[in-house]
Amino acid sequence: MPRRSTSKRTATAQRNTLRIIGGQWRGRKLSFPDVPGLRPTADRVRETLFNWLQGWVLDENCLDLFAGSGACGLEALSRGARSAVFVDASRDASASIQAHLSLLGAEGGSVVTMSAGQWLLGASAVTGEANKFGLVFLDPPFADDALTGIVQQLETSGILKPRAQIYLESGHNLAELPLPANWVMRKNLRAGAVYYGLYERRA
Repeated sequence: MPRRSTSKRTATAQRNTLRIIGGQWRGRKLSFPDVPGLRPTADRVRETLFNWLQGWVLDENCLDLFAGSGACGLEALSRGARSAVFVDASRDASASIQAHLSLLGAEGGSVVTMSAGQWLLGASAVTGEANKFGLVFLDPPFADDALTGIVQQLETSGILKPRAQIYLESGHNLAELPLPANWVMRKNLRAGAVYYGLYERRA
């Protein structure tokens, strides 16, 4: 029994590890807690995404809604983003991201423990073009089917820059989602059961 238990703990620890792909923290491995629905963007998908984003990350304000492990926001900070706001409803997930920011000595990162919808309701207080977000990561738990409502709320919140880049990840074909009419698809791929794409907002 002890051997079986140890093996299970080891497997869980390996499964709950993410690796930063590029930038100043390239190669760093970070662990994160077991949280229902938490599914970090896979290394291969994240590498593809940030290849798409070349030229859009440096000195940009980033928003990681449904942050989970914080993989996308941390990757952005590693690659020179000006700031990253991590929003997640789970206290465990939020505490883990905050610990990672402290461990890495990351400046410009802030964590909010709140649902994405609740946070967006108060986010309209963001004023001034320099404080708005030019890069957003939307990767909610697939089981929640939350994308449809959140994308509309995000578009009407007033916190996006005119040409904001928005990353979506879903268990459904993104082409079938009712996205805002002014979001133009730049890239769109599938990896197994995961559909992901990059959109550009046109004001």
